[in-house]
Amino acid sequence: MRGAWTGGEKDGTPDGPKLHSILIDPRDPEHMYIGMSSGGVFESMDKGKTWAPLNKGCAADFLPVPDPEYGHDPHCVQLHPLMPDRLYQQNHCGIYRMDRPEGHWIRIGMNMPKKIGDIGFPLTLHPRDPNTVWVFPMDGTTVWPRTSPDGKPAAYVTRNAGKTWKRLANGLPERAWYTVKRQAMTVDTYDPVGVYFGTTTGDVWGSRNEGEKWTCLVRGLPEIYSLHTAEFPR
Repeated sequence: MRGAWTGGEKDGTPDGPKLHSILIDPRDPEHMYIGMSSGGVFESMDKGKTWAPLNKGCAADFLPVPDPEYGHDPHCVQLHPLMPDRLYQQNHCGIYRMDRPEGHWIRIGMNMPKKIGDIGFPLTLHPRDPNTVWVFPMDGTTVWPRTSPDGKPAAYVTRNAGKTWKRLANGLPERAWYTVKRQAMTVDTYDPVGVYFGTTTGDVWGSRNEGEKWTCLVRGLPEIYSLHTAEFPR
């Protein structure tokens, strides 16, 4: 049903729908999740032989029906390795959390500041705390500029699974229209955790204290699509 899930395999990009998130349950290698933009989140219990939509509760404001089974636009989907029944999603229509086995997404982005909203591309998880998540919001107003809201870049963190959010902008430019793509934000496993993001303008920013203070690490790279950490002793 891939063709039906993705609207006939056309979503306005030259290569069609994008499969960007592949998640394996560490307790059971036959249990898998994928995130497709467009299409939605799907689950397999048999190592990918068969799939079922997993989009209940997730908004799709661009579709004509209020609660579609599929056709959604997840931007990034993450599973916490220490709590595999906990999933997070940054979607075209908000930030969501799911706790299995109920299989229903809860829009935790509704607790973000109203003037910022909960639209963005990346989402990254604390390696040891399933309740801590970082996002980098973008302007999700009508024209969809895909840049920092009002040109004031900031990451946001929740430490209680989305009940409240904190703005993290210390060290970042006061004015910059940054765009951070879906896989261009990551963390390391140190204590405190290091958080990093790369922009489409080729800058890499990092924080050694979980986003409380940012430093520009690299400037002038090409457009950054993906960012990962390779850890060495500090």
